Amino acid sequence: MKVFVTRRLPETVMGRLEKANEITELRVNPEDRALTRDELEEGTAWCDILLSQLVDPVDSALMECNSELKLIANYAVGYNNIDVPAATKRGIPVTNTPGVLDDSTADLTWALLMAVARRIVEADRYMRDGKYEGWAPTLLMGTDVHHKTLGIVGLGRIGFALAQRARGFGMRILYSDLEPKPYAEEVGAEYVDMYTLLRQSDFVSLHPFYDKKSHHLIDTRELREMKRSAFLINVSRGPVVNEKVLVKALKAGEIAGVALDVYEREPAMEPELAQMDNVVIVPHIASASLETRTAMGNIAVDNVLARCRGDALMTCLNPEAAG
Repeated sequence: MKVFVTRRLPETVMGRLEKANEITELRVNPEDRALTRDELEEGTAWCDILLSQLVDPVDSALMECNSELKLIANYAVGYNNIDVPAATKRGIPVTNTPGVLDDSTADLTWALLMAVARRIVEADRYMRDGKYEGWAPTLLMGTDVHHKTLGIVGLGRIGFALAQRARGFGMRILYSDLEPKPYAEEVGAEYVDMYTLLRQSDFVSLHPFYDKKSHHLIDTRELREMKRSAFLINVSRGPVVNEKVLVKALKAGEIAGVALDVYEREPAMEPELAQMDNVVIVPHIASASLETRTAMGNIAVDNVLARCRGDALMTCLNPEAAG
């Protein structure tokens, strides 16, 4: 079968694709950038299997470019970039890469939490700018993390992994979700409604599943419910937070700070965020370790090769379409 890869993956993963006997032709985006719509349509029309990235909008119109498309293998755990119902209607199975990035994402979440609380980015810049003239009693004072209250919005795999890390800091852990999770007891997490969580937490970390219901889950009211001393961390999906409203809240001192890995109109962000000292911003790198990105790639390749052979898919989101 012919396979189209919309962006080059880690080398060991590419090696598997290049050596696979099941693949008759392999086409890979030669540049390290997202494809234009025309390029994406051209590649989709050519291939049997599309190995997509989370930045590729795989909508109904794209699927119409190829009535014989056999598989959409998404190199991500999230799949809000794909119109799964449209794929199901056309008999196209869709796969993702769950279960291997939970710990890496939780690690990055914790790093962001620590960085914004203890002003790490500010302190680094202070040193690089040559401003340090010696120890001072009130220099770059931050906020303690240990023994504080962490609120986790969405206690799925990543939220649970974050809670495990928080226990080591003696934190009280609150969580909100669609329903109580039986495994929450393992980390001593207390189930509350989201507004109770916002009012009581010193740190609020966002991990909801992204869909229409969670779009702008954090908006004007939610930010005003938070403590003025609280910090917000988002590594889920950018549109979970109304970014324009977030900027206003930061300027008004409604919350103490924010740390972001994702953005509402990614790769763009509200320009004022970059000018604020109490904002930590990184470019969507939550799963960006060599080990994790390779593991994600291997799951995607396993699904591609399984489809080529007619075997069962590992992580099919719409099994009714797999045949």
